[in-house]
Amino acid sequence: MKKKFMFLLAIVLLVLTACGKDQAQEAITLKDQTGNDITFPQDKPSVFFFITTYT
Repeated sequence: MKKKFMFLLAIVLLVLTACGKDQAQEAITLKDQTGNDITFPQDKPSVFFFITTYT
């Protein structure tokens, strides 16, 4: 049963990956904790992390 589930999950992930776009059409802009706009470049890969706190 576990092998069937993993196979089905792999097929679903493959289909979802194939449906995606190669690159974002617009620049990604987020706000940091002080309200400044941060824009991520689209010409090279970048990694960013979200750290959230609930007060």
